[in-house]
Amino acid sequence: MDGKVLLGGALVWLVIFIVPILVYGAFAAVTGLKPPGSSPVLFLVSTAVSKLGTAIAFVGLFYIGREVLGGQWVLYAGLWWLMFVIGEAGQAIGPDYSVQEAVAGAISETIYFPLSGLIVSWLVRG
Repeated sequence: MDGKVLLGGALVWLVIFIVPILVYGAFAAVTGLKPPGSSPVLFLVSTAVSKLGTAIAFVGLFYIGREVLGGQWVLYAGLWWLMFVIGEAGQAIGPDYSVQEAVAGAISETIYFPLSGLIVSWLVRG
């Protein structure tokens, strides 16, 4: 593993952390959506840790399969997008998660997975 892989991981993490903040912020301004929990700071910290795990998995799996996936980053990102959007729908069906949150999450994922796919294709390709 080289510096490009680490840079790719850091950039993917930034993208998948910052995009939802912007999307949820826009939703909050328009719909009054509130962050879950009692502390916005604690929510952001927990989100940062969660997104770090996603970034490591996204970049790590691409790195492992880079010989096969190098030219197929759109498919790769699309499969991650599908998995996460289905997860958003599942959470919206359950308790303590609104349809607004699920829509904001799906919009975020529609933005950050293609961007993340571009990043890994550019930096991590075999």
